Amino acid sequence: MWFNTSQFLHIFLTFFIIITSSLSQSNHEQFCDAGTKIPSSKLLIKGGTVVNAHHQQIADVYVEDSIIVAVNSNIRVGDDVTIIDAAGKYVMPGGIDPHSHLDFDVVFTTTVDDFFSGQAAALAGGTTMHIDFVIPLNGSLTAGFEDYQKKAKKSCMDYGFHMVITKWDETVSREMELIVKEKGINSFKFFMAYKEALMINDELLLEGFKKCKSLGALAMVHAENGDAVYEGQKKMIELGITGPEGHALSRPAVLEGEATARAIRLADFVNTPLYVVHVMSIEAMEEIAKARKSGQRVIGEPIASGLALDESWLWHPDFETAAKYVMSPPIRKRGHDKALQAALSTGILQLVGTDHCAFNSTQKARGIDDFRKIPNGVNGIEERMHLVWDTMVESGQISVTDYVRLTSTECARIFNIYPRKGAILPGSDADIIILNPNSSFEISAKSHHSRLDTNVYEGRRGKGKIEVTIAGGRVVWENNELKVARGTGRYIKMAPFSYVFDGLEKKDAIYLNSLEAPVNRSKNNSSKISDFLFKSNFNI
Repeated sequence: MWFNTSQFLHIFLTFFIIITSSLSQSNHEQFCDAGTKIPSSKLLIKGGTVVNAHHQQIADVYVEDSIIVAVNSNIRVGDDVTIIDAAGKYVMPGGIDPHSHLDFDVVFTTTVDDFFSGQAAALAGGTTMHIDFVIPLNGSLTAGFEDYQKKAKKSCMDYGFHMVITKWDETVSREMELIVKEKGINSFKFFMAYKEALMINDELLLEGFKKCKSLGALAMVHAENGDAVYEGQKKMIELGITGPEGHALSRPAVLEGEATARAIRLADFVNTPLYVVHVMSIEAMEEIAKARKSGQRVIGEPIASGLALDESWLWHPDFETAAKYVMSPPIRKRGHDKALQAALSTGILQLVGTDHCAFNSTQKARGIDDFRKIPNGVNGIEERMHLVWDTMVESGQISVTDYVRLTSTECARIFNIYPRKGAILPGSDADIIILNPNSSFEISAKSHHSRLDTNVYEGRRGKGKIEVTIAGGRVVWENNELKVARGTGRYIKMAPFSYVFDGLEKKDAIYLNSLEAPVNRSKNNSSKISDFLFKSNFNI
């Protein structure tokens, strides 16, 4: 069979991606003993400052059989207990990342981080649970769920799922009920962008919102005007702007703001809570602020890259450097980052995710001549906890208790797994981190634990280092050494009707009482008016 030059390059690139991914996997998994189950043990964490979302105290924490048993001063234990000295350090709940994409298939490739490498990286960075997005398989929600269950068999820490909705019919409606009631998923995501792929229209959005409300499931949106983005992309290509900078120019902040406003108004029309993922701009943040001020249940999730980076990297003269920053919505101009930080510190935005979606430099190179072909995504699952501490706590914008709330507790509350997760309390899961505020960290692709060959935070230094991570009662990160094993993670079911649904039925009742309708009208009078109008029209 003969191939033209374009076909040959495509085949070569595909082969090269496979080889590169394989080499990357072997290089970055030397930290694990994949065949060994790490046993749980009795642990006593002594003398640290134990921090929860609303309180901190100097205390010991005793862990047994993966559960926190006691939080008290001067706990005495036997000789069979491993003791960790936390004096002068903070003992906090492990981070929960509400937004990640591991082992995520796109049209032409798959993210380099799967449910083992991505989770291992997370643990090294102090995150002990994440919630990933299940993509339907051939339109089926249940088939998609089963597919992701298989992907997650290699997991080394706890995880949950959100479900993506890409179409609407009676089958999808029935499957949503099954997913909530039997599979333990209490959130559904709707893409308002990615035309001709994942994007849905307003009619589907309304149907989905109504179904979410009836099930007590949280509706989530990727808020960008997909039709306008599509036009923006064509315009950039027509102008000859084909590099990574064209990505940002084709989807300006105004399109994120418009879609955020539209989703908020439709959710208000249905009277259901709304969660806006990866809030990247002032425009989107201001729409959330306005809605929350009016009393609407809207949750805003900024992500690590939006808080710590700006778009200038997309104009870098080296394509590989610029391309690694391509994500959607795009990282914005300098100033948006500070505004998002301020919104986080004042409660306009509620928690921090990552949108970790890792594609290596070879995969990104697919779009070297057309930014539309660059796979969207940046890293962050390992870096988030350090970045939020350095950006928000070290700068004095938030307190240590706020840090716990933003990185762990609020996520647990929103998705209805608190206080099992997100707390250092008796009975909570022993997912714990120890952070030394006097130590420093440095981020580099050479030392991170993702399979990714680049890092958008390359060279970033800061204060506050996570020195110990405990997941399910096991010490998995200590002395800069990671000890994790495949298959030790658990799927965490999340029940519907979390606190964000409280009181909605009262608002519905108030609305119905305010209508002053229907109006009772005499049928006789109505028939006389109809006869009059008919005769008048006939005479005309």
